Amino acid sequence: VQLQASGGGLVQAGGSLRLSCAASGRTFIWNGMGWFRQAPGKQRELVAAITSGGDSTVYADSVKGRFTISRDNAKNTVYLQMNSLKPEDTAVYYCAANQYSSVSYVDKDYNYWGQGTLVTVSS
Repeated sequence: VQLQASGGGLVQAGGSLRLSCAASGRTFIWNGMGWFRQAPGKQRELVAAITSGGDSTVYADSVKGRFTISRDNAKNTVYLQMNSLKPEDTAVYYCAANQYSSVSYVDKDYNYWGQGTLVTVSS
């Protein structure tokens, strides 16, 4: 079972990136999914989460209106569209699968984690 995150990179402030998280080994269509991030010296935090059916989403206040989480269950893939990026968005971004179908803010509810992809936003 593997979650493979990709799409990170270096971008200037104000730019955009789209992260992808492809699942293999099993289907995650029944699981809520989330994107977390961890900046150097800071705790890991939830960025966005989505229900199994994609009908409900939640976002951290710091990214509301700039980031959009979505999923394509036919492709077993979750996305994070990040627009208007700021230097404070710099972090390693992780995708994770929730053991429940609903959204969760609690990282202990997530029992599968990807390896992370680095996003660096320059000023």
